[in-house]
Amino acid sequence: MTEMPEIGKISPDIFRELIYPRLGAASPDVLIGPRSGVDAAVVNLGGKAVSLTTDPVFIVPEYGWERAAWFAINILLSDSVTSGLKPKYLTIDLNLPMGITKDQLSLVWQVIHDQCASNGVSIVTGHTARYENCGYPFVGGATVIGEGELNQYVGPEFVKPGDKIIITKGPAIEACGIFAAMFPGFLARKFGADFSRKAQDIFYKMSVVEDALAAVSVGVRDNGVTVMHDATECGIWGGLYEIAEAAGMGVTIEKDQIVIEDGVKEICALFGIDPFASISEGTLLLTCRAHKAEAILSAMSAKGIKASVAGEITPAGSGMKLVENGQEKPLVHPQVDPFWKAFYNALEKYDELEGKK
Repeated sequence: MTEMPEIGKISPDIFRELIYPRLGAASPDVLIGPRSGVDAAVVNLGGKAVSLTTDPVFIVPEYGWERAAWFAINILLSDSVTSGLKPKYLTIDLNLPMGITKDQLSLVWQVIHDQCASNGVSIVTGHTARYENCGYPFVGGATVIGEGELNQYVGPEFVKPGDKIIITKGPAIEACGIFAAMFPGFLARKFGADFSRKAQDIFYKMSVVEDALAAVSVGVRDNGVTVMHDATECGIWGGLYEIAEAAGMGVTIEKDQIVIEDGVKEICALFGIDPFASISEGTLLLTCRAHKAEAILSAMSAKGIKASVAGEITPAGSGMKLVENGQEKPLVHPQVDPFWKAFYNALEKYDELEGKK
């Protein structure tokens, strides 16, 4: 039996073993159901395509309340838009620690409201309370619901051999955004104050909402995007592996063709993590028909989003392949994201790293 990971999301093997065989009642209206590598479900609801995605509400006070709330709502919206459908409704459960104050909750909720309003999302129901034994960062859960036509959603079943792989922003966006937000003094001492200030801007790249909406504006399925995935835990390597596995295809990825944001290499080296295996909320992985790749890159560029074609989907049975410095080797799912151990190790030394003792 496959072992559970030490920390973080369960592995694809555990998902297949424990979760996938037990999905309640079968329904022909489920167009895209639970699958490793799929961020949002899609159901046929009265002739409309309706997307649903559920995640924790993740609030980290150490980011600063406004920044923490921005992060919490944007990671929810990001999973939703990978369906290809625009998010429309939010349901949210807040199980808050006893220590949160009215002013803190007011600020968090204002940011959530503002982000929902600016993205056309209505908050329709929820639950809000303080309880003993609740603690940061996991303070509840939420579901985002999107809606569109039945010919507008994307998913693994639309992927074909020859589809190009486009990657936005590059590796370790979330890992570096969090490290920069939490340890600005440490980065300033190592690389200079200007580096630290610019690195903190990575935090606000932790969303794929603009990326995904720009991509599907070009077209979907045979006219554009076929599947999208947010490179969260286990980063780009994990996300690409999951896309290919969900589609039942192979993949060839050219590491040297992947874009990378300024400061990422330095931050990852400083904290001792592999950027390509590290959590990267904000990095959109998508496949598209080859003839639409350039148009999608142009749509990204118009939004100021770095992106590149970095590989392609190959036929079933061709395997997962990574090309680095001209050498081909297997693309392996990392299983355990290196960010978590590095982050908690750094957190234990917070005062020392930030020069506070």
